[in-house]
Amino acid sequence: VQLQASGGGLVQAGGSLRLACAASGRTFSNSAVGWFRQAPGKEREFVAAIRWSFGNTVYTDSVKGRFTIFRDNAKNTVYLQMNSLKPEDTAVYYCAAGYGTTLSMMRQIRAYDYWGQGTLVTVSS
Repeated sequence: VQLQASGGGLVQAGGSLRLACAASGRTFSNSAVGWFRQAPGKEREFVAAIRWSFGNTVYTDSVKGRFTIFRDNAKNTVYLQMNSLKPEDTAVYYCAAGYGTTLSMMRQIRAYDYWGQGTLVTVSS
């Protein structure tokens, strides 16, 4: 399966962006789809994830109430709606898919087998 992440860009603090993760070669059925981010000089960290078949969602604490992850079944695409963006949200955002990933594993990088190429989000102060 190939993942294509898109939607990044430059936005002022307080603004919004919507990232998209589209899959080709395989559907997202029976998978968890996650968004991770990596800021310069920092490790990749979990942001949010959704279990495609069940709709369960999890978020890291720093984005709760600001980011929303959701899916479009017809388009086989997962979105990350990011509102009230802060400069500390600046990073390269990656989407990833893990087939058979359980709810308890959704925050773990090692639970994901397929990764997109990343899309840069820059939030100016």
